[in-house]
Amino acid sequence: MSESYYERFIFPNLKRLDPETAHERTLTALSLAQGTSPGRSLLRQIAGNLSSRPIHLGPLEFPNVLGVAAGFDKDARVVEGLAQLGFGHIEVGTLTPRPQTGNSRPRIFRLPSDQALINRMGFPNSGVAAAVPRLRALAAKERSYVLGVSLGKQKETPLEEAASDYVAVMRAVYTYADYLAVNISSPNTPGLRELQGGRYLEHLLDILVAENQALARQANLAPRPLWVKIAPDLEWRELDEILATLLSAGVDGIIATNTTLSREGLTDLNLKESGGLSGRPLRQRSTDVIQYIHRHSEGKLPIIGVGGVSTADDIREKLAAGAALVQLYTGLIYGGPGLPGRLLRALTL
Repeated sequence: MSESYYERFIFPNLKRLDPETAHERTLTALSLAQGTSPGRSLLRQIAGNLSSRPIHLGPLEFPNVLGVAAGFDKDARVVEGLAQLGFGHIEVGTLTPRPQTGNSRPRIFRLPSDQALINRMGFPNSGVAAAVPRLRALAAKERSYVLGVSLGKQKETPLEEAASDYVAVMRAVYTYADYLAVNISSPNTPGLRELQGGRYLEHLLDILVAENQALARQANLAPRPLWVKIAPDLEWRELDEILATLLSAGVDGIIATNTTLSREGLTDLNLKESGGLSGRPLRQRSTDVIQYIHRHSEGKLPIIGVGGVSTADDIREKLAAGAALVQLYTGLIYGGPGLPGRLLRALTL
């Protein structure tokens, strides 16, 4: 695939800005565009002609296979703009019960020679209460895309009390989200990944599955699909334990994977920065984890594949490994707003 206008002319200028500043300006531009008729027309023009190829997963129909991973739109500010660009599902958040500033800046680092990012954000967001009015407005409109919400815990909340944070966010967004993602795998909240293990995970999921059923009854709705996002750095025996717990708890699927702590094969000078690595270097490990999950769950656990996706072949690879859907984030930073349209058209070739 030849270089796009964005890659040749726009991204070189964006690289002069601090990555977080560049991202904030991107969100502002998307927010302005999605709010006007000419702006929406421009976004559709950037996306280009797209044919619908629906994916049915549980009770949900996704208009296509490609979505935006959590972290890009933390506060649900540009959901409609991302949908106009062609994404079939958008996962917002990660949201926490109260506003959270996250870790100190700088906390995002580009590794252009590796087509990667390192971030140590720490779930910065305005809190779930700030996002609810936007989610409510989105839910009131007819829409073709699927909206997911990533649930998180406050940094200072002890692991023993983490379930109360996830429940608080779940309750606030329940009637507006099409599915819920449980983020227990970010490396940037101290101790969070411990929730992937043993009794912590079993306890958390028992509470969340029960709450899901209770909220569904209260709202007279079908239970929201509940997905769990895992790390790529797990050993296979650890993954076996997680799969057994997820299947026993009755969750609806797994998101594989979050960012990695590995620095294997990197060449960029920023490789020494701490935080989670995303982008091209994560592609193979993510695919290996997807393949392992699909094989060892005997296909009983639907998978959203994420990690190192930037080409149509990357998407095909994830699907062939067993993913039902695919998400990207870092690829959008390097490929620009026209990337989802180009990828979806290339998939039809």
